[in-house]
Amino acid sequence: MTRSRAFAKVLLTLLGFCLWGTAVAFLFGGAFVIVTYKSYKAFFQNPFFPLPGCLALVTAFLLFLTGALAMLTPVKSSRPHQGTLMYLLVVLFCLEASSGIVTQLYSTQEAYHMTSSVSSLFHQYNRMVPNYPSNEAVDAIQQQLQCCGIYNHTDWSVLALPNHLQTGPVFAPKSCCKEVALECSDNVSQPEELFEEGCLQKLEKRLHFVRHYLNWCCVVVGCLEMLTVISNGVLMKQQPFQDFRILDSANFS
Repeated sequence: MTRSRAFAKVLLTLLGFCLWGTAVAFLFGGAFVIVTYKSYKAFFQNPFFPLPGCLALVTAFLLFLTGALAMLTPVKSSRPHQGTLMYLLVVLFCLEASSGIVTQLYSTQEAYHMTSSVSSLFHQYNRMVPNYPSNEAVDAIQQQLQCCGIYNHTDWSVLALPNHLQTGPVFAPKSCCKEVALECSDNVSQPEELFEEGCLQKLEKRLHFVRHYLNWCCVVVGCLEMLTVISNGVLMKQQPFQDFRILDSANFS
C-alpha cells in the first residue's frame, strides 16, 4: 500500500466524522428556521420562508449518509462504494448551493418587508378587545423575544392612544413586563420594569443569524466535501478497473 493511499484512507475516515458534525449543524440550522417561522408566522410575508430550513434538513440527512459511506469506503475499498460516495457528494453540492441562494434571497426579502409587517401588527393592537387577532401575535413575540414595542418601550406612548387623547399615564401590554418584576405596573414611565429592546431589532437579529449561519455552514461543508472528493479520487485512481477479456468459446466446447 502506497503512502498516498494510506493517507487518503485515514483522511477519508476523519472526514466522515467531520461530515457527521456538519450534519448536526445543518440539522440545528434547519430546525431553527422552521421554528422561527412557526413562532412568528404573522410577521413574515413570504409563505415559503421555511424552504431554506427544509433544504437544510435534507442536507443534514444526506450528510449523515455521506459521512457513514466515507468511513466505510476505506474499509471496503470497492468501486460501488466509491462511486456512490462521489454521487452523494455531487448531490450535496447542488443542495448546498440551492440552500445558500434561497437563504440569502428570502432572508434579504423578509428583512426589507419586516419593518412594515411589525409596524402594521403593533398598530393594530387593541387592548380593549382581549381576543383581537393581532393581540396574540404581539404578546407572543414580546414574551418570547423579551422585547417591548417596535423600537423600544416608548413606542407604546404612541401605539396606546394618540398624543392629543392621552390624559394620564400610558401603559404598555403586560407582555412587556420583565419576569423579575413581580409587581409590574406596565407603566411606560417606569422602564426598569419593562423589556428595553424593540421587537423589530430582535427579529432582524434572527434573520441575520439565519442568513450567516447557513451560509457559513455551506462554505465549511463545501471545503470538507472537496477534501472528500480528492481523497476518494486518490483511492479510485490507485484501484483501476479489472481488465475485461473476451472469452474464447473454444474453451467451453
